[in-house]
Amino acid sequence: MAELPPIELLAPDIAHWRAGGTGVDWVHVIDSGRPGPQVMVQALTHGNEICGAIALDWLLQQRFQPQCGRLTLAFANVEAYARFDPADPFPSRCVDEDYNRVWSDESLSGPGDSVELRRARQLRPFVDAAELLLDIHSMSEACSPLMVCGRVDKNAAYARALGVPGHLLIDTGHPAGLRMVDRGGFGDPHSPKRALLIECGQHWERAAAAVAIDTLVRFLGLTGLAEPAWWQARLQVAQPQAQHLVRVTEAVVALSADFHFLVPAVGLSVIAEAGTAIAQDGEHVWTTPYDNAVLVMPGLRNLKPGGTAVRLGRFEA
Repeated sequence: MAELPPIELLAPDIAHWRAGGTGVDWVHVIDSGRPGPQVMVQALTHGNEICGAIALDWLLQQRFQPQCGRLTLAFANVEAYARFDPADPFPSRCVDEDYNRVWSDESLSGPGDSVELRRARQLRPFVDAAELLLDIHSMSEACSPLMVCGRVDKNAAYARALGVPGHLLIDTGHPAGLRMVDRGGFGDPHSPKRALLIECGQHWERAAAAVAIDTLVRFLGLTGLAEPAWWQARLQVAQPQAQHLVRVTEAVVALSADFHFLVPAVGLSVIAEAGTAIAQDGEHVWTTPYDNAVLVMPGLRNLKPGGTAVRLGRFEA
């Protein structure tokens, strides 16, 4: 059994944010009363990714008021979050299924039923109304912060305008289901909507909370909802000198519970030679398809057959 990472963050008590006046628990809408974009920020897509809860709790305590447009703040999978236990923190990722794989119309309007589907159906009107979206996440294994830009280049361009973090990712989505950042106009290259998913670092490292708050205030500045003096005074993390884009070409999906890596599973590490064996699943051996393949968010914790063990990509100039 893998050693438990240090728990350096305290999960905030969000009970006092339950009633947001929207008719949906743990959802707050702050309307400036002036023209501007409809912006949404979500935390707790997964119940053990507490840095997002820390960031939203911090912002609500600031009594932030947008200078234009409308801001929606949502604590998503609160039932999973209620199960978070620092002594055994990984199982609280979800209750019944991954909340971030249910965002297709077929799933949301279909006959399926789970804690996560019910919550997604509650939040669907807010998500579909949003023009600009930030979804705050963290990672099970140690890795530099990473901005997941969905499957379209327009979101990577928006991340470059944001200026953080140092690594950006365009991927192929998830075979297990549609993510929020790929839903509707967010995943349409011709739509003006934009969506970003920030992976702030390892779930419970102290730096993840700083990254979450820093990305949030920069995002509010970029959308125009926050005045420059407000967001610039609250920056917590130095902006990288350059941003590097990884474009994913394929996902390595576990076929069975026997999946295991044959190389060190380190996020953003580079495997120099094509054909290098990187993982084995029963009799099947996974090899790198090209030189200088990048391992993107590898992990075995909570991995089940059909789940993505790692994604493979290339750095682009």
